[in-house]
Amino acid sequence: MNETAKRARAVIDLAAVRSNVRTLRGRAPGAELMAVVKSDGYGHGAVPCARAARQAGAAWLGTALPEEAFALRAAGDAGRVLCWLWTPGGPWARAIEQDIDVTVSGMWALREVTEAARASGRTARVQLKTDSGLGRNGCQPADWPELTAAAAKAEADGAVRITGVWSHFACADEPGHPSIALQLAAFQDALAVAEAAGLRPEVRHLANTPALLTLPESHYDLVRAGIGIYGVSPSPDLGTPQDFGLRPAMTLEASLASVKRAPGGHGVSYGHHYTTPGETTLALVPLGYADGIPRHASGTGPVLVAGKWRTVAGRVAMDQFVVDLDGDGAEPGDTAVLFGPGDRGEPIAEDWALAAGTIGYEIVTRIGSRVPRLYVDTEAPDGPAPDAGGTQRTGDVNVPVAKAPVRNTPDMDAAGMDTCAVETDAEGDPTRTGGAV
Repeated sequence: MNETAKRARAVIDLAAVRSNVRTLRGRAPGAELMAVVKSDGYGHGAVPCARAARQAGAAWLGTALPEEAFALRAAGDAGRVLCWLWTPGGPWARAIEQDIDVTVSGMWALREVTEAARASGRTARVQLKTDSGLGRNGCQPADWPELTAAAAKAEADGAVRITGVWSHFACADEPGHPSIALQLAAFQDALAVAEAAGLRPEVRHLANTPALLTLPESHYDLVRAGIGIYGVSPSPDLGTPQDFGLRPAMTLEASLASVKRAPGGHGVSYGHHYTTPGETTLALVPLGYADGIPRHASGTGPVLVAGKWRTVAGRVAMDQFVVDLDGDGAEPGDTAVLFGPGDRGEPIAEDWALAAGTIGYEIVTRIGSRVPRLYVDTEAPDGPAPDAGGTQRTGDVNVPVAKAPVRNTPDMDAAGMDTCAVETDAEGDPTRTGGAV
């Protein structure tokens, strides 16, 4: 563990990611599963989590930005990858060369990708997105016939292959919301228009994680699992992670930087919004809003310290916050657990979301680059035995073999491939020479 990780770390359990993918696949047995690894895998690390998802049977990976898709290719992933957030002048040619499926939501994008395909002499893999009611990206129903007809012509000309038609729910995390039925009907209408235009896509997809869990009629050929593969519930209204057989993959913890006695009436942190009610012990946690700890959780954020749940005392500052131990003992260097799977009685990400008035997605995704990711693995990956080089071939990715137990494992050099605990920076690159993820 490097010096930065001794201050704080986000421990990512890759076995949990694999387990979650298997569980979610079981919820949609008639469909393939796309593991969404945008935003650096929702803060967990895109490349390590993509590899774990592939091991567990994810047929597709999904990214928002082209650069995220390129990073997967650079890491060795050769399977199906869909990228959906494009702007004019984007790197279409590079995506075509790297066999990445690109999303087209309007005529301008179809023109650009078709021109790039013709210039490169290769056929672009294109998925058309329809706006079934979310109101963000996607082609409006009024413009959909024109787009599908033009796409069919481009396909007939050999410039593109229409590999998918898809859309996205607005309120799948709100059971019974009237927009759900309306979007299902609108998507079905869009599919009929595409078929009438002569398009025969490989996959049709609409379901995100909440729809995967609750709306089997939305599964079609492919389901897109985002937050669920990281073991976070998409909504408290739907249930806890445990209700769905999911396990949170991230544990955020820090070593106490200071523990000291303080008299009653002592103000704590900026603005003195907290004052000690009596003589007590104050512990300093070296994480703050620069690390992604929400300032909105000042006075409410839960932390497990010295065997008990504590609450942030006063304001969360840029680099640190304080907890009142109510006189209990602790020592500098003791561990404070902000959230994890809950096995030790610690909070889970949803508890922080409640405290900050936000969603679990934001809590894990916002953990910043100052917090190193420590990858652990509590089980051997599924699949064939490893080759002599210490990696196993799983689908389209070479995956280093991890071993259990996973903590306090001596570092080995790259040839040793002991990768059960690997620290990385924000881009997913190892920050030490103890193997690769």
